[in-house]
Amino acid sequence: MKNLFFRDIKAAVKAGGAISISLLFFLSVIVLSPFALGAEKALLARAAPGLLWFFALLAVLLGLDRLFQIDKEDGSLDIMLAAGDFSSLAVMVWVKAAAHWVSAVLPLIIAAPVLALLLSPDWRQALALTASLACGTPAITFIGALGAALTAALPRGGVLLAVLVLPLVIPVIIFGIAAAAALAAGAALQPLYFLLALTLFFGLVGPAAAALALKFTAE
Repeated sequence: MKNLFFRDIKAAVKAGGAISISLLFFLSVIVLSPFALGAEKALLARAAPGLLWFFALLAVLLGLDRLFQIDKEDGSLDIMLAAGDFSSLAVMVWVKAAAHWVSAVLPLIIAAPVLALLLSPDWRQALALTASLACGTPAITFIGALGAALTAALPRGGVLLAVLVLPLVIPVIIFGIAAAAALAAGAALQPLYFLLALTLFFGLVGPAAAALALKFTAE
């Protein structure tokens, strides 16, 4: 599984797609947001948590439709499905989702403090947003892995994947925005705890459900 993890990261780095496209998209929409909303600092500061979480969601979804494509092309996915080992298949999904998060999402989180300052000059809000993204985006990735498994047999499942995933990520977005606001204000951290609980829940349930989906679509 370690080899699978590093293979997926190397493939993302060599292709340049997962990292450069996500970063370019994230940067572009944040830079263009003041032109759409206006240059009023108070408005941008209020909108910053929702905008960054929404843009991060879209950036996470980029490339998720190809999560299992390499394994389908080299036949390793068919071998694992034929073996019938459900636990190994679920672990494989978890590892691939983690590799996607490291290669496509972690660079966004590293850049998030600087990009957040483009919308709000409050460094505390920028750091709070970054912390909430770090805690919540893994949940979106594991939910996306389920969508990718359900659409793995389709040649172009990107749109369908988004339709399947978006209803499930709504609680993550809500608690992510609330956690960012609570951290910035120094208030009670219950939203952050709920966000971490969602990440833990989907980190356990998402790979298992995706493994079931892969076995179902293969039959």
